[in-house]
Amino acid sequence: MDMMEQLNAFWPIILMVVIFYFMLWRPQKKQQKRRQEMLESLKAGAKVITMGGIYGTIVSLHDDHAVLRIAEKTEIKVTRQAINQVLGKKEEA
Repeated sequence: MDMMEQLNAFWPIILMVVIFYFMLWRPQKKQQKRRQEMLESLKAGAKVITMGGIYGTIVSLHDDHAVLRIAEKTEIKVTRQAINQVLGKKEEA
C-alpha cells in the first residue's frame, strides 16, 4: 500500500503539468508557428502593420529586414520581426 500512497501524493503534480501543457505551452507554440509562417510568406506589395502601429506596404524584403513605404516618397527600414500583421482584403481601411 505504500506505493499507492506515493502515487496519490504525486497525482496533483501530474495533473498540474498536464494542465500547464494544454493551457499554456501548446497554444504558445501554435501561435509562434503561425507567426513564423506569416513572416516567411511576406512578399513585396503586401500591406502590413508593424508592432508600433505603422501601416505600410512592403517595397523590398531582405534576410533580416524589410523596407516599407508608409507615404508617398517615404520609406522606412524595419526588421522582419517588427511586422505584426499582414492586412487582407477585409482588414484594409
